[in-house]
Amino acid sequence: MAPKAEKKPVAEKAEKSTAGKKTKAEKRPPASKEGGEKKGKKKSKKSVETYKIYIFKVLKQVHPDIGISSKAMSIMNSFINDIFEKLAGESAKLARYNKKPTITSREIQTSVRLVLPGELAKHAVSEGTKAVTKFTSA
Repeated sequence: MAPKAEKKPVAEKAEKSTAGKKTKAEKRPPASKEGGEKKGKKKSKKSVETYKIYIFKVLKQVHPDIGISSKAMSIMNSFINDIFEKLAGESAKLARYNKKPTITSREIQTSVRLVLPGELAKHAVSEGTKAVTKFTSA
């Protein structure tokens, strides 16, 4: 469909001095309907997955009366992402060394023992074993 011809304003004499120049509205090409979104539909934001709700739930289990600032929450989220990447990378290496195509709970447990220090690794293995037992029984 061709764009409709624009009506000229009544004060044509003032425009004669700027006849060679176009206004900003005239410089823009007409909006095409093909490339843009359909009318009435809003562009949805890409969802970003975080651990924030889980961090908050654990905080409330441990200290129900304590809050957390958004900056502290962001730091905790980054910390969990970092630990996850380290454990996933170590698990992938272990699977590759053993020529296995799958990362199982055994690789995760071993990577936890390798990545986390001392007592923290023991507690993590204990909690992980408890979680896997609960999951398989349900």
